[in-house]
Amino acid sequence: MVESGVDAPTASPGDTAPAGPSRQGRPGVARVVRGAIGVLVFLVLWEIIGRAGIVDRTFLPPSSDVLRRLVTLAGDGGFLQDVAATLAAWGSGLLIATLIAVPAGLLLGSVPGINSAVRVLVEFLRPIPGVALIPLALLVIPEQAALERTLAVYASMWPIMINAVYAVGEVDPVAREMAKCFGVGRFGMLLRIALPSVAPFIATGVRVASGITLIVIVSTELIAGGGEHGLGMFIINASADAEHGDLLYAGVAAVGLLGFLIDVLMRQGERRLFRWHYARQEGR
Repeated sequence: MVESGVDAPTASPGDTAPAGPSRQGRPGVARVVRGAIGVLVFLVLWEIIGRAGIVDRTFLPPSSDVLRRLVTLAGDGGFLQDVAATLAAWGSGLLIATLIAVPAGLLLGSVPGINSAVRVLVEFLRPIPGVALIPLALLVIPEQAALERTLAVYASMWPIMINAVYAVGEVDPVAREMAKCFGVGRFGMLLRIALPSVAPFIATGVRVASGITLIVIVSTELIAGGGEHGLGMFIINASADAEHGDLLYAGVAAVGLLGFLIDVLMRQGERRLFRWHYARQEGR
């Protein structure tokens, strides 16, 4: 469930030189360079198609126009307010989902009887997309902000909870038996043995859920359309202006860029918080 993302250096028992940052850093730098080249090629092809008139520039403006508009929006107060509104809904939704899903996942993973009793219900609800519930949710939650957070919590809690459930099953059985020998109870076992072991997997679930949360928030803004601010509302308003397609594309690009930055920051946070876990994974 967790990807280390770094190739572990190999060394024979007789080697005394430690694997320094330069040796471990090269694969990461290579990935960044390859990723940058891929993005550059995509933008160049987009620019060529837009300039050549293969597609009407009203519907597909050149990438340079979109990037220029995106830079301009970075200094626009109204646009930044839309970004802040979406981020606020994203952060609160993800936090609530984590506070619900982590205890639920630990409980289901630790008590097989409860897990068996609710497994069918979980597997029934989990595949239902959050955006598919928008018409139903609108009937009982007319307020836009509450609607966004409710659907975001519903959609994003599943990867966190499922990761927690299966991670509990991967806890070292030797540690469990040793804790039992010292008279550690079920709650103490969960708090002292299971939680530290499953924390890296829960963090991965939270990172996956963060992308889902952003998707649901923006989709709800687009479909429900009842709020005053948000990137979804910005995209709706931009789509009404057919003469400035670059504004619409810039709004969509802003959502993608925001999701990318969130993922990068959360990956870095995982590696810093659980450095011991990644070091063990890389050493295998």
